[in-house]
Order: sequence, then structure tokens, then C-alpha cells
Amino acid sequence: MEELHVDRGGDGPALLLLHGLGGSSAAWSGVIDRWPGSWLAPDLPGHGGSVPLPRYSFGALAAAVARIVDGPVAVLGHSLGGVVGLALASGWFGVPVTAVCALGVKVSWSASDLAKAADLAARPARVFATREEALDRARKVAGLPEGAPTDRLVTEADGGWRLALDPAAFAVGRPDLPGLLAAARCPVTLAAGSDDPMSPAAHLETLVPDPVLLPGLGHSAHVEDPAALDALLARLR
Repeated sequence: MEELHVDRGGDGPALLLLHGLGGSSAAWSGVIDRWPGSWLAPDLPGHGGSVPLPRYSFGALAAAVARIVDGPVAVLGHSLGGVVGLALASGWFGVPVTAVCALGVKVSWSASDLAKAADLAARPARVFATREEALDRARKVAGLPEGAPTDRLVTEADGGWRLALDPAAFAVGRPDLPGLLAAARCPVTLAAGSDDPMSPAAHLETLVPDPVLLPGLGHSAHVEDPAALDALLARLR
């Protein structure tokens, strides 16, 4: 397992792609060819082919990602990856971010949401009898639709299969989105699928007056219809 598994390609202005909780860089396979430049897409720590962290926080995730960036980048992040992108946009981690788009970020966290996340973080990884069972669970955790790329979402363990996700990553906590937006040193776009239950328009509008809504799409809009992100990619350019 690599310290940080990273996929790269292309030439020209760079786009950093950050997946959501439970996912891997493969979630961006439909988007990368729509960017007219170079791109890099890591598996976040504790996900896919990347090693876990001793403790998870948005800052620790951002610091790990910052080590693979060697020049100016635009950032497109989904859900957890969107928060990590906003952290990078603060400049605290030494990454020159030119623009950031956070897609499908969860804004409102109840006490029960946080308690459930803490409970999941404390549980050992469940081992499934078959790869198919593990993949079904991995898709649900990552919020991915049927047919989504599944590269590095599961791994063999103890005679069966488990999610590649380190359960402790659930303990990352609630992001300080107002603080991150205030600290950003570049243009920021908040976006979501219009049917995303985790990131409804009313919640986004408590943070910005003009979130971008992608009609008819849900939480994983970048997987459901990569072409729908063209307007967001244009903003990032």
C-alpha cells in the first residue's frame, strides 16, 4: 500500500480532484477527459490504496494531499473532498490554489449525525464473505450509484473482503464551513445535485447566495453525469 496512491495525466494547467468519504480516485474517471489540462487524483489517506492516518481531521487530510502538489492547482472536491479542498484554499498548507469547487458538501450536522459517525469510527472493519457483498456496502457508504467505478473500494481480509476505507475516518467530525469560506484565498463555488439530500439548496444558501445546482442529479453528480460538471470546470479554468 502506498503512502498516497495518486493517478495523474495530461499536460497544462492542473486540476486536483478529491473524492468523498469511502471513495477512491476512480470516481473521477468520467471527468478527467473533460479537463483541458493536467490532473491529479489521489486516494485520500485511509481510502483505496493509501495508508491510514493515526488520527483523522480535515487539516491532517489536507496536509497529506498538499505533499503531492508541486504548483498552482484548481481543486474540485466531492463531499469530504470538497471540505479538504476548502482547507487547501486557505493557504495554510502551502498549496497555491487558483479556484475551488466543493460539490455535495454536507452543511447541516445534527447531534445524531455526529453520534452515528463516532459509532461507525469505533467499530472494527466488517469482513464480508464475498467481494460482491463488500462492494455493495462500499457503494452505499460512498454514496455511489450502480455502475460506478469500484477500483480500490474493497480489499481481501481474513479469508473474505472488507472495505478499503479505514473506519476511523468517520471520526473526521463536522467542518467549520463558514470559517473555511472566510479563510479561502481564491474564488470558491459551492455546488450540488438538485436532488442531493445531503446538500440541499436551502443549506448551501446559508453559506453563499448563489450555489450551483445541477438539475436532476443526486449526491454523486460527478459519477451520475460527468458532462453536467462542464460549467463547474469552466469556472475552475
